[in-house]
Amino acid sequence: MGATAKLFLENSEQLITMYEPSFTKKDAILTGKRMVDNVLEEGNVDKHMFMANICRLKEVVNSADAEMRKHLPEEKMTCYGVEFTPVNGGETINFGDDPIYQQLKADLKEREELLKLALKQTQTIFDAYGNEVPQVSVTPRKSSITLKF
Repeated sequence: MGATAKLFLENSEQLITMYEPSFTKKDAILTGKRMVDNVLEEGNVDKHMFMANICRLKEVVNSADAEMRKHLPEEKMTCYGVEFTPVNGGETINFGDDPIYQQLKADLKEREELLKLALKQTQTIFDAYGNEVPQVSVTPRKSSITLKF
């Protein structure tokens, strides 16, 4: 464990009073944006080093969040402007138990494969029923940067 991590754990009690009750989610988002703007304006810190430390800090906070949720009482309350509302997980229907659903899903998967193939081919493709498989449009995905540590 690094020195910064040890210091953070030693000072974790400060998290209790770090933000006043009037500090909203919008304030938190704006504070994060301003932090980045300040770092970029000052130019004293390497951008990749700064991002690497943000990633680590985010994992520390996410882990603390997940662990602390296990210890909260399941009762509705508001504290420091944050609403705590317990939610019952409910049920998920197991559609895969139905053989007709399984067949329809398999047919749909097969059609997806035909559509992918038709997109790459210059020749006309026909499905098992003699229907022409059209070349459908594509939507580009947003580019991103993957971070691992």
